[in-house]
Amino acid sequence: MSSSAPRVSIGLPVFNGENYIREALESILAQTFSDFEVIISDTASEDRTPEICQAYASRDGRFQYHRYEHNPGAAANFNRVFKLSRGEYFKWAAHDDLIAPDFLLRCADVLDNHPDIVLCHPKARIIDESGRVVTDHDVQLRTGSPRPCTRFHDLIWVRHWCLQAYGLIRRKALEMTDLHGQYASSDRVLLVQLALLGPFHEIQEYLFFSRSHGERGSMLVRDLHAYAAWYDPTKKGKLVLPAATLAFEHLRAVARAPLAVSEKACCCLSGLLRLFKFSAILARDISVPIGQMLRRYIPRM
Repeated sequence: MSSSAPRVSIGLPVFNGENYIREALESILAQTFSDFEVIISDTASEDRTPEICQAYASRDGRFQYHRYEHNPGAAANFNRVFKLSRGEYFKWAAHDDLIAPDFLLRCADVLDNHPDIVLCHPKARIIDESGRVVTDHDVQLRTGSPRPCTRFHDLIWVRHWCLQAYGLIRRKALEMTDLHGQYASSDRVLLVQLALLGPFHEIQEYLFFSRSHGERGSMLVRDLHAYAAWYDPTKKGKLVLPAATLAFEHLRAVARAPLAVSEKACCCLSGLLRLFKFSAILARDISVPIGQMLRRYIPRM
C-alpha cells in the first residue's frame, strides 16, 4: 500500500457475501480511474468471504481486508470503513452491487470542478440475482437545488431507496456528519445531513447497479424493530421507537446545520408536517413492542 493518500477511498462492509462479492470487486478493479483504495470490513463471515477478500488484498496493494470476530451491526461496520480510509473523496460500496467502469472518473470530475457539490452520484438501475436489469430507479429528487430547504423536503417526503449514499462524497463533508447512527434508516439522516451542507449532483447516465435479492441484509428483517437490531444488535428485543427516532434525528440535523434562520424554519416546518402526517406510524412504534411485552409477561386469561 502506498504511503501517500489516494484521491478516492471505497469502503465495503460485508457479511457472508460470497455469492456476489467477487463481481463487486471486479467492477471496482475495472475502473478507468485508478487512484483509489478499497477498505473491506467483514463482520465475522462464516462463508468463503474472507478467502475471496484476502486473495484480492494479496494480489493488489490497493485492497485492504479487515475482520471483526463478532457482529457489531451494520452501522458500526459502515462507519469503520470510512474511519479507516484516507481519500479526499469517499464511496461506500455494497458487496452485491456493481459500478460501471467510468463511475469513479465521472463522479470525481464533478467534485473536482464544482467545489460546492458535496455528493455526486449517477442514475441507478436495479438488477436481480443474475445481474439482469429489473427496472430503473428514476426517482426525481431536487437534491441539486441551491435551497437547503428544498433538498431537505424531497429527501424526507419523496419515497426513495437512499441509493445516493453509494455515490462519491467529499470527505470533509462526511466528517461534519454523524455518519451512520445506531438506529433504523440512519442512512436517510446521513443524506439529510449532507444535503444541508450542500447540493448533490446526479450524472444523467446509468453507472450504478443495485442488486435486489432475497439475501440482502436489509431485506432479511421483518419490520422496523428488527431493522433497528440489524443496525445495532444490542437493540434486539428492546423497546425502540424507529419512526419517532427518525423524525427526531431529521429535526436535530436541521438544528445543527450551518443554515440561515429562514432556511432552518422552512426545514423544521417540513419536518413537523411529516411528523404529523405519519403519526399513525409513531403510534405503532409504541403499540407493537408494548403489546409484545404484555403478551410475554401477562398470563393468558
